[in-house]
Amino acid sequence: MTKILFVCHGNICRSPMAEFVMKDMVRKAGLEKEILVDSKACRTDEIGSDTYYGTKNKLREEGIPFTPRRASQITYADYAEYDYIIGMDGENMRDLQRLTHGDPQGKTYRLLELAGETRDVADPWYTDDFTATYRDVTKGCAALLMKLKD
Repeated sequence: MTKILFVCHGNICRSPMAEFVMKDMVRKAGLEKEILVDSKACRTDEIGSDTYYGTKNKLREEGIPFTPRRASQITYADYAEYDYIIGMDGENMRDLQRLTHGDPQGKTYRLLELAGETRDVADPWYTDDFTATYRDVTKGCAALLMKLKD
């Protein structure tokens, strides 16, 4: 089984959006028994919080199912457990370098890097633009799924 972990700053906006979008794509592709998807935070700001209401609203608008959850922080033990650890921006990637002790197995990626782009996923916490974030997340998740299918 391939295990994917999405991470962002607090695990309430971008990484849960990516988690639920990817789970939906995996389900629609009939790969639920082959791909496991989860999300966590790089920082402790929102530990225990559910997905942010703006993210939930956008997922509802797009018909993407989601469940209640509690934000949690990535640990070094997670590095051994997951095959792909996907950050949303440069800050996440710097945090992942620290938290994974330099990513010796080459498991960390910035989400849009998988779609051939060098920019960060738009952060709706600051922009309040959940549509732009959804576009970025969908683009990156689709590229990741294609990579996994190949």
